[in-house]
Amino acid sequence: MKYNFRPGPRNLITDVDNIRVGQSENHEVWSGTSVVLFDSGAVAAVDVRGGGPGTRDTDALNPSCLVDKIDAIVLSGGSVFGLGASSAVTDVLASRGIGFPIGPARAPIVPSAVLFDLLNGGNKNWGDKSPYWDLGRAALDNVSLDFKLGTAGAGYGAKAGPVKGGLGSASSISGDGLQIGAFVAVNCVGSPIMPGQSSFWAWPFEQNNEMGGQPIPQAAIDFDSAGEAWTGSPLDSLLATNQAGKNTTIGIVATNARLTKSEAQRVAIMAQDGYARSIRPVHTPFDGDTVFAVSTGAWGQDIEARADLVNRIGLVAADCLARAVARGVYEATALGALPAYRDVHGAKLRAKK
Repeated sequence: MKYNFRPGPRNLITDVDNIRVGQSENHEVWSGTSVVLFDSGAVAAVDVRGGGPGTRDTDALNPSCLVDKIDAIVLSGGSVFGLGASSAVTDVLASRGIGFPIGPARAPIVPSAVLFDLLNGGNKNWGDKSPYWDLGRAALDNVSLDFKLGTAGAGYGAKAGPVKGGLGSASSISGDGLQIGAFVAVNCVGSPIMPGQSSFWAWPFEQNNEMGGQPIPQAAIDFDSAGEAWTGSPLDSLLATNQAGKNTTIGIVATNARLTKSEAQRVAIMAQDGYARSIRPVHTPFDGDTVFAVSTGAWGQDIEARADLVNRIGLVAADCLARAVARGVYEATALGALPAYRDVHGAKLRAKK
């Protein structure tokens, strides 16, 4: 097997076979929804590491459970209200005859995760009906191979430490056809940027200037190795850049390799390292950090070295997710009081060039 991976033609999760993405936003509410649709269904698993998750239908992804394939995944802003977006996707897919067959009925399987953007300055006075059912329907209607990054979809109202968060994606394709992609809405407590620098934590993984051509960090970071108090230190700045309880990074890694649910679960676990490579701190009590892993195809079905295949997919998926996190922040534009990464650090990126 050859694993000389390069970004796919779009450098998006849609470089993986049988995946389309749709997004919608409400520019008054400052929130949005993303739908990842699997044209032929997908084997899926999930790994949740944050202490404050908001999810739906994730128990069905346990390898011991009956459901063998899912139809879509919804990522949304809106916290608990955002789960209404997955209701819309479920309703519409059922009307199209898509879903798990139970006699003549169809029950679409649409696992979902939400992030907290209720205090980002948008108008949340929607009364007794939130906008998320309509956002979910609109996102499903918009599915395509191409989609916008940054201030878009589920990342529209997101915050990433000291700057605007956003929607990111990336892909890696091997010379012999193994496809891996990542898709993420970045709304983290921690920072994606190294303290005192303009570099992303994920800078070593950049491909083809997808993060603007990241500068190499110019100095080591002093983490108070003498054991002094954190106050005023770079570590303290990491912990103080956001308000606890108002966050979550939610993402998906996908491959065209044929995986079992157990193998997909291992890939999801390994892919969580992509968050650790791109956000610090991560998996805090205040985040709901979640990674779905999906398998959409039959590539590698005859490969006997299954553990080696899963290991390589998990490794590349983690790097791909780290790149997607940084791309989501890099592509974001300012919203309200949240500055964009390029507004703050763009001059240093231009100077590097």
